[in-house]
Amino acid sequence: MRQLLLGIDIGTYSSKGVLCHLDGVIIAESRADHEMSIPKPGYAEHDADAVWWSDFTKISKDLSKKVPQGDQIAGVGVSAIGACVLPVDENGKPLRPGILYGVDTRAISQIKELENKYTREALVEFGGSRLTTQATGPKILWIKQNEPEIYRKTAKFITSTSYLIFRLTGNYVIDAHTATEFNPLLDIKTVSWDGRFAEDITSLDKLPEIGWSDEVAGRVTAKASAETGIPVGTPVNFGAVDALSEAVSVGVVDFGELMIMYGSTAFFIFLINKPVPTNELWLEAGAFKGQYEYSAGLSTSGSATTWFRDQFGKDLLQAESAGGANAYATLAEEASYSPVGANGLIMLPYMSGERTPIFDPKARGVIAGLSLSHTRGDVYRAVLEGTAFSIRMNLEAMQKAGAQIKHGVAVGGGASNRLWLQMVSDVSGIPQLLPEKTIGASYGDAFLVGLAVGVINNLDVLKKDWVSIKHEVHPNVENKKIYDRLYPMFKDLYQRSKSVVHQLTDFQE
Repeated sequence: MRQLLLGIDIGTYSSKGVLCHLDGVIIAESRADHEMSIPKPGYAEHDADAVWWSDFTKISKDLSKKVPQGDQIAGVGVSAIGACVLPVDENGKPLRPGILYGVDTRAISQIKELENKYTREALVEFGGSRLTTQATGPKILWIKQNEPEIYRKTAKFITSTSYLIFRLTGNYVIDAHTATEFNPLLDIKTVSWDGRFAEDITSLDKLPEIGWSDEVAGRVTAKASAETGIPVGTPVNFGAVDALSEAVSVGVVDFGELMIMYGSTAFFIFLINKPVPTNELWLEAGAFKGQYEYSAGLSTSGSATTWFRDQFGKDLLQAESAGGANAYATLAEEASYSPVGANGLIMLPYMSGERTPIFDPKARGVIAGLSLSHTRGDVYRAVLEGTAFSIRMNLEAMQKAGAQIKHGVAVGGGASNRLWLQMVSDVSGIPQLLPEKTIGASYGDAFLVGLAVGVINNLDVLKKDWVSIKHEVHPNVENKKIYDRLYPMFKDLYQRSKSVVHQLTDFQE
């Protein structure tokens, strides 16, 4: 009988699962798509049952059927978008849709309220990072102030991964990485709940138990088994945020390593060995005890390309549905005909505000330099280059905090766009490694649960058997010279347009 590992990740617009052997060889994959609800500008939500649990059960049932006869699932690894806020009642029933991570900017006034009361400096020293739209504490406070009846009925405030594990095991848990995003409710130095700044937000008994991603959180119940197809008693780990599992999936597990994730949002993880607070990044716990990381993230990257495709590439979508080329591939080809610098266009890709390092939830997209001579390919190239400039800003913030970046490991759906990868290396000057397998967070989930249940003994197995590098992207020196001229304009465009854009954002609301 062979032991198998099941990993399932719930993302912003899609969910993925993988079933594999202990050496990382994949037996089967599965996918489910869903939508993100935007009930009003600045809000972003998922229905916990209709999206998170529904996707999980679809994928788990599909993959459970593909377990070879005589083999056994040794453990289930889980990850999801984070950190989200989901209030549940005493029976674990969701009381409202889950409020998503930093793309949901509803708690701006609550952030200001907490900073005014406790000072930004004190909050950064305690939690490791400033309060932003990524922080969970202000969103819980928003529920308290705007939905008092829901707040009153809440027995636990959990997150997306927590909810999946609760449905699987009946236990309320949270991984340490996600818990650090419950700022300002956790002491970053001890990685434990602390009530120092919790008075206005919630009592600590309404928060789940903290554990590490390589630990077992519980076992699949009979009820969950019937819904998922996973055998009763199968161990489940404490889970992880999708970006952290994505980093593990490509071998970013040692101090000094960087992951660049190209997804609906771009996300970055640089691993460090001690907690040094920062104002421009997020300081968070890693997957393993004693590990920390600087995290950073754009609010919009792949989502901007999806928006562009859907609004300005309808003909390409029709052609694709009729059996033609992939719409994204065609847009990338059109962009490749546009010269470096997109014929004098610069785009601020802040379609949903921006997270690190500017932390501006009222920022919005701007395209500067448009003329009647510009083509669709020029504008699409500007979209891609705009995200590349934003990535450079984040990598520079990491270097300012002390990170010595040798290279990045590229992962995520956008990593298949070689033009985009080359742009990022050209703009930032950072080489990138492209793994042979870019399965995603679910692959990292499978490895983490292998560690948790003990069928994988150490991290060395990851780089020996699971991960191999197939391609390297190096900066083009001539292109970088051009981007070095444009980059200050990109930053200046934000500063000069900020006041007007903020007024427009208020007007939209």
